[in-house]
Amino acid sequence: MQKENLNWAVLGVGVIANEMAQALRKMGKTLYSVGNRTHEKAVAFAEKYGVQKVYDKIDDMFHDDNVDIIYITSPHNTHFNFMRQALNNGKNIFVEKSITLNSRELNEMISLAREKNLILAEAMTIWHMPLYKKLWQIVKSGELGKVQIITMNFGSFKEYNMNNRFFNMNLAGGAMLDIGVYALSVVRSFMDEKPTEILSQWKPSPTGSDEQATILLKNSLGQMATAALSMHSKQPKRAIISCEKGYIEIMEYPRADKATIVDAATDEVVHVADGERANALYYEMLDMENAVRTGDISEMKLEFTKDVMDIMTTLRKSWKMQYPNEKW
Repeated sequence: MQKENLNWAVLGVGVIANEMAQALRKMGKTLYSVGNRTHEKAVAFAEKYGVQKVYDKIDDMFHDDNVDIIYITSPHNTHFNFMRQALNNGKNIFVEKSITLNSRELNEMISLAREKNLILAEAMTIWHMPLYKKLWQIVKSGELGKVQIITMNFGSFKEYNMNNRFFNMNLAGGAMLDIGVYALSVVRSFMDEKPTEILSQWKPSPTGSDEQATILLKNSLGQMATAALSMHSKQPKRAIISCEKGYIEIMEYPRADKATIVDAATDEVVHVADGERANALYYEMLDMENAVRTGDISEMKLEFTKDVMDIMTTLRKSWKMQYPNEKW
């Protein structure tokens, strides 16, 4: 018999954890528990959101029988060990992007989740925003013809502070795992098959992290994509999905709630909107709860997550950009 109310725990108390607690309120729920490396911060977070339980040690979260889903929001270099502990103790897990450092880690966790009959999913906004679900339907209908080429941009200007997470190799810094994962997720979601031809150029930061990269992708159907990523120069968050009969333009694509479709023959512009940017985590968590309740993981797009991780791992291997203590 399914539980009527699923209890969420959050690991970490950063920006995403705050958004997650607010999303639960929109769902008419209260966050059950919180754990954090700095206990005092967890206590303050619990007081702010009325959280029932604060763990003295993070490990206690994995052994709490009342926890149904753990949202892991800690830095991505910590995900693998936390995921393994959670799954081994019977917890469904929702993990911030990038879900792991590489494909080896992700494949191991997917196998463990299947063995334990648990739900494992990446908290990738693109899988869950209503706008994307509508756009995928439009493309699938064939009214725009075949997807031919996808063009992605994402660039942030981050100051050269080599101790912060954007450049620190000990925190798995770099553009690929931080922002590239969004660009490649959009690409994979509109391609009919996984790209198998992968070319790139990259520029390391002073720490050796990937500061800048340009990527070329192609699959067996001839669909192509380009992605330009930068961590020390600003770019628009822009996606263009070019099809035979028109193109889709999406601005601010990680949490997009509107897009435009331009007809190739007439240049007529159609505006498409669905959902609200501010509700991004709300949509994610609704889909995650439904997956846990029903066992239907189709909305979680785990196969797309795996394909994206394979691309990112292939790229970093070609650059020989390996994090300290990372095992491919």
